[in-house]
Amino acid sequence: MGLREGSSWNNAILDGWLPEYNLFHIDEAVHYGTIICNLLSDAGQIDQWSHIKPNIYEGNTLYFSHGFGVTFNHLTHIVPPDNIDVIMVSPKASGNTVRSKYLDSTGISCSYAIEQDYSGNAEETALSMAFSIGANMAFKTTFEKEVFSDLLGERCVLMGLIQGAFSAQYKFLRKNGHSALEAYNETVEEALNSLYPLINENGMDHLYRNCSTTAQRGALDWAPKFENRIYPIIEKCYDQVKSGEEAKRVIRECSKEDYRNRLEEELEIIDKSELWNVARQVRSIKDKKKKNKWEGALL
Repeated sequence: MGLREGSSWNNAILDGWLPEYNLFHIDEAVHYGTIICNLLSDAGQIDQWSHIKPNIYEGNTLYFSHGFGVTFNHLTHIVPPDNIDVIMVSPKASGNTVRSKYLDSTGISCSYAIEQDYSGNAEETALSMAFSIGANMAFKTTFEKEVFSDLLGERCVLMGLIQGAFSAQYKFLRKNGHSALEAYNETVEEALNSLYPLINENGMDHLYRNCSTTAQRGALDWAPKFENRIYPIIEKCYDQVKSGEEAKRVIRECSKEDYRNRLEEELEIIDKSELWNVARQVRSIKDKKKKNKWEGALL
């Protein structure tokens, strides 16, 4: 394993990794490897590319989990040598989820792509790597399509849009006299614990078929209104991703020395908001009831 010195290096040693045996500096790890898994952050890949490239040799495989560095190489300057395989396996989950799904053998979906097939066996290697990390389904894409769809998804339905929707509905209900607990339950609690799992298990139509007629009619009538309003925003986001504007901004901001401090300040604002303070209180009550058996709770 190759790491930069710092907290990750020290944590690896505490976990039993041994320097110069199975723990190396990045340039050494690349030098010794034949399949080089470049799993650094996008900003980290840019920073370390000058140490990685000189230690890649003919016939090696360079593996990515994201298409950012290669797709936006005019910004990142990550241009792999021509005499190697360049592949990507992109799990559709966070790193922690990939690990937990691997350990419990439930698996995750992933995409894979071949940027260069110098050996003639790049696809076989990519699929082998996909299933070795626990993928239960792998679909083919390209580096470019992966990064365009991934950046869009993160900014929209997967994270940015859902955060905005939760926040907007919660604030509106509170403004209109609803209690914090009622606003939270109607915005987040029911969604995550009751409705979204049903969609995941059986589809959106199943959710509609198994709710009240009032909910059915209201949701079916209002869904197109939201779609029509949201579509242009998603279109604008995709245009900025495709043009490289989002990549430029990410590289610029994430490369600043004070980025981690500023990130913590932004996340602290979310963490200290009333919405997520209520969420913590609800989880705490539920945890206590789990320990003491369910006796009912009046909140």
